[in-house]
Amino acid sequence: MYDFVVVGAGPAGSHFAHKSAELGNKIVVFEGGEVGAPLSCSGHVSLDLWRYISEKNKSKLIQNEIFGARFHVNGSDGRAHTFYKNEPISNVIDRVGLDRCLAKMAIDSGAEIEERSTVIGVKELKERVVVKVRGPDGKREVNTKMVVGCDGPNSRVRRSLGIREPDELLHGILGFESTVDFGNFVDVYLNVPRFFSWRIPRGNAGVEYGIAGSPDIDIIGEFEKLIDSQGVQVENRCSGMIPIGPPRSVSTKRGFLIGDAASQTKPFTGGGIVYGLIASNCAASIVNPNKIDTIDMYEQNWRKGIGREIEMGKWIRKGYSLPRVVQEIGLQVFSGEIGVHMDRPTSLFSRKQLEAMKENLKLK
Repeated sequence: MYDFVVVGAGPAGSHFAHKSAELGNKIVVFEGGEVGAPLSCSGHVSLDLWRYISEKNKSKLIQNEIFGARFHVNGSDGRAHTFYKNEPISNVIDRVGLDRCLAKMAIDSGAEIEERSTVIGVKELKERVVVKVRGPDGKREVNTKMVVGCDGPNSRVRRSLGIREPDELLHGILGFESTVDFGNFVDVYLNVPRFFSWRIPRGNAGVEYGIAGSPDIDIIGEFEKLIDSQGVQVENRCSGMIPIGPPRSVSTKRGFLIGDAASQTKPFTGGGIVYGLIASNCAASIVNPNKIDTIDMYEQNWRKGIGREIEMGKWIRKGYSLPRVVQEIGLQVFSGEIGVHMDRPTSLFSRKQLEAMKENLKLK
C-alpha cells in the first residue's frame, strides 16, 4: 500500500511528491498524459519560484527577465500606465520544462511517476483509499493511505471526494508569435469584462499573447480581436481553465487538494504556480499518512500562508470592472516605480510601496 497516491504531475503534484518522498513516504504520481504536455498555461512567474528550483535548473528554464508592466485601459492605442522596478521582478520561463524539472526531482527523491495513466475513480474508505487507474496495460486498482488531488481545474479527485467546486472557472487562451523579443515589460489590456488580456515577451521563444474571461464571454472571438489589434499571426494555440476562489474546505478524511484543484490561484491574474508550490510544501511537511488529523493542520496552514493574499486579490480584481475613467485615475495614482510583490497583493500597503508612491507623486 502506498502512503500517498498523487493525481497529476504538474508543479504542485511533483513538488509534493518530491518533498514527501524525501521524508521516506512511499508515493506514486499518476499523470494522464506526458509530463508537461499539452501546454495549457502561461510561464510568467515571480522570482519566488527559484526557492524551489536549483540554480543549475534555473539557467535551463529562464527565457526572459521582466522589470515591470504597462497597463492599457483603451486597448493598445491608448495611453499606457507603467509600473516598474529598477531590477527584475519576475521571469518568463519554459513552462513545459518546469513540469519536467519538478517531476525529475520527485523521481530522484524516490517517488514513482506513471505517465499515460488516468485516474478514473477514487473511493474513500475508513482505513484506506482505493484509486482506479486506466493505463497502458488496462485498468487496475491501487490502495493508498491518502490521496492527493493535484489534477487541475477540472479535478476528478475533487468531484470523487465530494469537495465543492471553485467559485468560478475562467476560460483562457494562449497563442505564440515567433518574433524574438527580450523586452523587459509585459503589457496588460483591461479590455475583457472582469479580467484582461496580455502580451509577454519570451526572448528567443517569441511573444506570448493571451486572454481570459468568464464562460459567458466569446473568448475565442475576443482573442481574435486581440491578435488583429496587434497585427500579428500566432501559432501553437492552446487553452485551459483557470479556477478562482477556493472552497471553504479542500479536504476530506483521507484526501486533500493542492494547486489548481484547490483553486489556490491569484484572483487578479489567474496565476497559480507559486501558490501551488507554497501549498504543496506546506502539505508535504505537515501531512502524515498515518495520522488523519494532520490533514486539518494542512487546511489551516496553507490558508495562513496564502489565504489573505487570495482574499486581497479578489478586491484588486474588482478594479477591472470599474468605469474606464476611474481606472485611468487609479492607474495614474499608482503608476511609476513600485514596491509591491506580484504574488503578495497585501504588499500594496507595505512601507516600501507607500514610500515609492510618495516619490512618484513628487515627480508627477
